[in-house]
Amino acid sequence: MKTAAVKSIATEKELLAQPADHYMSSAQLDFFKRKLVALEAELRANAEETTEHLRETVLVPDPADRATIEEEHALELRTRDRERKLIRKVQQALARIDSGEYGYCEETGDPIGLQRLLARPTATLTIEAQQRRELRQRQFGD
Repeated sequence: MKTAAVKSIATEKELLAQPADHYMSSAQLDFFKRKLVALEAELRANAEETTEHLRETVLVPDPADRATIEEEHALELRTRDRERKLIRKVQQALARIDSGEYGYCEETGDPIGLQRLLARPTATLTIEAQQRRELRQRQFGD
């Protein structure tokens, strides 16, 4: 990118309006870094809420009510586990930003694309590479 001062990108619309040759410029990387940091903070806050909620002990004599509460806790734990995995992916994406690899397919080296990164900021593959991987997994169970 040119040595001129980099204008901060505040919205997705501004990001998408950038010329193609600005792909993964410092302004775009800054936009995605802020997006990923905010996502990580939100996921960590959800984890705290879940932890606090599960610590609350509710004694109910009715077995049906107790079963409902246990099922709700199990659902919260499954959700929390998915979020824990997503936090790890967010941290890996942040590391790729720092290393200069963010926004490029780990299989082909091609640009992943702004639209895909906006939809899934932790993406490591282009849509085509992801489809090939999913097809191989269905065929061979890898």
